Amino acid sequence: MDTVVTGRVWVVGDSVTTDAMYPAFAMKLPVPEAARHIFYELRPGWTDEVSPGDILVAGRNFGLGSSRPVAALFRELGVAALVAEEFNSLFLRNCVNHGLPALTVPGVTGAFADGDTLRLDFAEGWAENTGSGVRLRGGALPPLVLDILAAGGILPRLAREGYVPVPNGSGN
Repeated sequence: MDTVVTGRVWVVGDSVTTDAMYPAFAMKLPVPEAARHIFYELRPGWTDEVSPGDILVAGRNFGLGSSRPVAALFRELGVAALVAEEFNSLFLRNCVNHGLPALTVPGVTGAFADGDTLRLDFAEGWAENTGSGVRLRGGALPPLVLDILAAGGILPRLAREGYVPVPNGSGN
């Protein structure tokens, strides 16, 4: 797995809850359709603008609330990674479980605006604004987490190791 990712940035603020990311009505929909409703009220129309390879930058306490499987929806949209000042721990673990890279980088929201290009390295733990040249240090992801991400999530990794049946190919 290449641990360096580059993509267009979308910035959201502090204390964004999983309820704000994944509205209750969408929980009854198939994942591809539910993904079209991420940030339904917070950023109406965002899912029409986001493209595969884009990166979401968030503030503190990102992913508070219930453990709705939002990471699967971000992956469905092709979001390459999440970078936040601070993640809710349950949300962060759900990202890893679904194979969605998520890196904690203090000060990241002050260094990026919508449309900037972000280059980050999960193994070394940094995020760089390619336009301004600002590079911020964050927490590098440990080898086990990198291995889970490279496998496409926890279930594909466990299947690779022979602990569970091979998933249906979606990694979700």
